[in-house]
Amino acid sequence: MNVLSHICDDADLRHLFGRFPTGVTALCVMDQGQPIGMTASAFVAISITPPLVSVCIKHGSATWQQLRAFPYIGISFLGDSHAPAARQLGQKSGNRFSGLDYEVTPHGALFLANAGAWLECSIEREITAGDHDIILLRLHRAATAQGIMPLVFHSSAFHTLTPIV
Repeated sequence: MNVLSHICDDADLRHLFGRFPTGVTALCVMDQGQPIGMTASAFVAISITPPLVSVCIKHGSATWQQLRAFPYIGISFLGDSHAPAARQLGQKSGNRFSGLDYEVTPHGALFLANAGAWLECSIEREITAGDHDIILLRLHRAATAQGIMPLVFHSSAFHTLTPIV
């Protein structure tokens, strides 16, 4: 075991937090024929009754400022084939949806094709937490797909899981 040391700066914390693998989600809507979306890797299932989930979004995200104005947001659990899509959705400029397949619900929530699950949610509450906001979302409708291995973010890179047999 390594000896514990004091965490002294942002780079140390980024490295530390990166040691915990997380799934990758896409949060998306359709706005008058234009898709809007971003990735988030800090997804957490919060409650069964009522059905609540959360994501964490960095302060100042221009995309989140757009998304939060919509009554419904689509969350797609990205699969192992989505690494290029996750990079594309994380870009600061350009057409984030170029070449991506997606579906839109009647409420405007947008879902990426070939995801492991799709959640149609509304914002329940936003909680300020340091340099991020915790976005608490109420789940209204959901679907899952079989046979999709999750996309995982770990140590600043995308990975997938291999089952232990």
